[in-house]
Amino acid sequence: MDKKIVIIISACVIAVAVLLSVFINRSCRVNNKNSSGQSSTSLSILVNQARQAEIKGNLTQAKDLYQKLVENFSGSTEVASWQKKTEDINIRLLFSAVITPHSQVYEIKPGDTLNKIARAFRTTTELIMKSNNLTDAKIIPGRKIKVWNAPFTIFVDKSQNILLLKCDEELIKSYTVSTGKNNSTPVGTFKITTKLPNPTWFKTGSAVPPESPDNVLGTRWMGFNLAGYGIHGTTEPKELGKQVTQGCVRLANSDVEELYSITPIGTEVTIVD
Repeated sequence: MDKKIVIIISACVIAVAVLLSVFINRSCRVNNKNSSGQSSTSLSILVNQARQAEIKGNLTQAKDLYQKLVENFSGSTEVASWQKKTEDINIRLLFSAVITPHSQVYEIKPGDTLNKIARAFRTTTELIMKSNNLTDAKIIPGRKIKVWNAPFTIFVDKSQNILLLKCDEELIKSYTVSTGKNNSTPVGTFKITTKLPNPTWFKTGSAVPPESPDNVLGTRWMGFNLAGYGIHGTTEPKELGKQVTQGCVRLANSDVEELYSITPIGTEVTIVD
């Protein structure tokens, strides 16, 4: 009898264990299904909210929502698209009258000029004009304008051939660039000391004018405090993303013009391998 009782008890224990195992597995599947469904729903809601905010012109909200999508759904195939949206909105905000955490309202004083205001805030006259929809340098005392009040920095990664424009460690925009062949682009931290629109290219034995198709500098030049090196445009946009230059950093002309209007003389440039 004792042996039979032991066998019965053992059978009951095994049966209970099997039932518990089945119940737990089913619960896990249901929870996972619900979690996945909730995740999918949250993604859809955020995407729709971001798009609607952008359509309505609420750029600050749209940017925050796209950033949230990048952070919360990093495994999505749409991450690159959301990141590009964020960067595009950053530039639109930069060139708009919307006051952001790194800008402020400034009331123009008698005797002010755009150059004077730009120097005081360490920004550029081009950025002030774009942000306030000014068509010329004429300004009126008493008018309130938006000015950027935080320094930009530039980071160049030669291994990836990308240039990152940052402000207070926040990524504003990334650009595809060309760097020096045979690793000739110098590594280190430099500063922009000269800025020239439509530069003449002084190559050995001759000067190539801005309008010449042989002028490899493109439409803008931003020289470093290292003679002969800088950031400039290009006449060979198909070569962007490669190591093909004589040591400078090249961008598409439209990109270098944008960067030129944003970054003042004195901007720090860090280049790494």
